[in-house]
Amino acid sequence: MRQVRVFFHDKCFDGAASAAVFTAFYRAKIAAGAEFGYFGLVHKAEGLFDTAEFTGDDNAIVDFKYNPDPRVTWWFDHHQSAFLSAADAEHFRRERSPQKFYDPDFRSCTAFLAQVARERFGFDEPGLRELVHWADVVDGALFPSAAAAVEMREPALKLTLAIEGTRAPEFLRRLIPDFLRHSLDALLRQDYVQAALEPLLRRHQQMRELIRERSECRDGVIVFDLADLDYEGYNKFLPYYWHPEGVYSIGVSRSPFRVKLSVGSNPWHSLPRMENLAAICERYGGGGHARVGAISFAPSAVEEARAAAREIAAELRRSYRAAAQPTPAG
Repeated sequence: MRQVRVFFHDKCFDGAASAAVFTAFYRAKIAAGAEFGYFGLVHKAEGLFDTAEFTGDDNAIVDFKYNPDPRVTWWFDHHQSAFLSAADAEHFRRERSPQKFYDPDFRSCTAFLAQVARERFGFDEPGLRELVHWADVVDGALFPSAAAAVEMREPALKLTLAIEGTRAPEFLRRLIPDFLRHSLDALLRQDYVQAALEPLLRRHQQMRELIRERSECRDGVIVFDLADLDYEGYNKFLPYYWHPEGVYSIGVSRSPFRVKLSVGSNPWHSLPRMENLAAICERYGGGGHARVGAISFAPSAVEEARAAAREIAAELRRSYRAAAQPTPAG
């Protein structure tokens, strides 16, 4: 039986949904009886890939950076910062693989993967449209308000909380194939999902208050620091919930394997000229999209992350002040 290993962006609704859509596509168009294994990938200061795990008959990477290893046979990504090096980008261009695809103009990798599967391979499964839609909403921050994003009334948003907050790898290994068996509402009601979600909803309420207490907004930039806590996972829209006037947010948080510096922008507030946050993060070894990015530091590098946060905050405040200046009358 054909063995397929799917490496996906861990702790991310779009990453998990991409893995599910790839599974459905592969079974329909490549090998119906294939067996799948799922392996989450996270951005760290170093060692993003353990290439010893590329042992499948097919090894697919979805919603994560490019890897030129010849054992990687499928790749889909939509991040501006998709390549670890110029050499990797050149490898992708020269290889011209019919099974590796990249387009940073898509809001979600799930929607990109679904479109490629439809247009290139003739795969279109109506039962996946709900999942594709919500991956686009979640990854593209297409919520009507910060309150809608923070209060999480929709099943997809509660599932996002579970995906981002659960540390047990077996949770997503079960959830990804279940995306293909259940509607999002039915999936949310599964006992194992409820068991994972209950403590995370309690922590979400704690995080609401922590970010309210620890955040400040000045010159359009919201800054908060959680690095003294083991609290990396939090709702990324909380800064705008408490500071709707903010245009950018910068948060430092910590987990056992990294210190993370998150740099985001307010989906409900913008300036005539917005900074490209992926480009800023790339200068510090991170990346992302134009409107949201992140940088990973070693677990011990808290002060380095805080220094970078101060530098980026100062840069974005200067940009905000310049962009907010009224245009001189002609």
